[in-house]
Amino acid sequence: MKKLLALVLALVMAFSVVACASQPANDSNEPKKMTIALRGGAYAEAIKSSLPAFEEANNVKIDVLELSEDDLHSSIALDATNAKGTYDFVMADASWMAEFANAGVLADLGALGYKFDEDIIPATTAACVFDGKTYLAPYYGNVTVLMYNKALVEAAGYKAEDIKSLDDMMKICKAAQEAGKKGFIYRGDTNNNLTVDFLSILASFGGWVVDENQKPTVNTPEFKEAVEFYLDLIATGDAEKKDDLIASVEGGAGTMGIGWPGWYKAEFTGSDYTAITGVAHDGGKAYNANVYGTWLIGVPANAPDKELSVKLLSHLMDKDVQKATIAVGGVPCRYSCLNDPEVLKDHPQFAVVCKALEGGVYRPIMKEWPQMYDIIGSELGNIINGIKTVDAGLADAQKALEDLIK
Repeated sequence: MKKLLALVLALVMAFSVVACASQPANDSNEPKKMTIALRGGAYAEAIKSSLPAFEEANNVKIDVLELSEDDLHSSIALDATNAKGTYDFVMADASWMAEFANAGVLADLGALGYKFDEDIIPATTAACVFDGKTYLAPYYGNVTVLMYNKALVEAAGYKAEDIKSLDDMMKICKAAQEAGKKGFIYRGDTNNNLTVDFLSILASFGGWVVDENQKPTVNTPEFKEAVEFYLDLIATGDAEKKDDLIASVEGGAGTMGIGWPGWYKAEFTGSDYTAITGVAHDGGKAYNANVYGTWLIGVPANAPDKELSVKLLSHLMDKDVQKATIAVGGVPCRYSCLNDPEVLKDHPQFAVVCKALEGGVYRPIMKEWPQMYDIIGSELGNIINGIKTVDAGLADAQKALEDLIK
């Protein structure tokens, strides 16, 4: 009997061992979780389209948070205060670089083995490097362009290639106004939008918000001339929020406005866009005036698994992966994507984007920039609404910026 019991027990144990061996260990096939924080809209859609292949190849499940610009900025900054971060991967605006680098928010991508390749448009990487370290990579080639209604521009006697100066823009907008249409449409809903839309005009006059020493240059002749021109230009049209601006220009109620490639949709038929020449007056000097709004990607310094995170970044920066995002509205910062003959058949405007990205200018890469655009936008609003004169508004903005930047 004892021998029988021992035999039975041995068989049971053997069966148990075989059964356990045939089953995967707990969680061995459970996908690893990643959480990424992105700028909502076309920028997030481009990245989301590339995630399934990475998830399958690496047994990963990625949760995507799509946030507004302000919420994304504050969320990344807040999460950086935690020892172990919530985010494995983030999207960031170029103007946040100085703030994030100084605060240690981002991981050094170079130390994680990532480096730029020659296919990436060099100028777009300028805001990715801080104090010799690479913290971000240029993912979405957002840059200011001139969005225009094709019929209204043609009615004024122009083609896109004929818009060679701000003077030409003014003539077209005044012609549209005289015909009962709105001329120049601008975004006046936030201080940030008001400031950024104005920067291309300012740069075309040879002005900027700070000098090479990052000292404010708002109360200057160039800035004043740009503001006075802008007042005349926007007087031909109206202030609208982003979606209404797009609908106005596409539908033909408005003539033109400062836009971004990410706004454009393949189904649009009434509108198109072109690079801003950076020339204020006919025959004048050309400046870099296409302002970068490039969305960059990076890895938080407190990311739970930085090696996996940089693997995701490398996947998203792959030229073939980026080329595939064009079908869902992606705008890569790569020559091979923007100059591809097959791509240009369906997206001829990418030739404009490539030119704009090659000769663009970044907003000041300063940790104070969020406060700076709030000051500038507020005073521009005061001037536009007649609360202050041009001289008074610029003088007040200059003083406030000098008090901020010491």
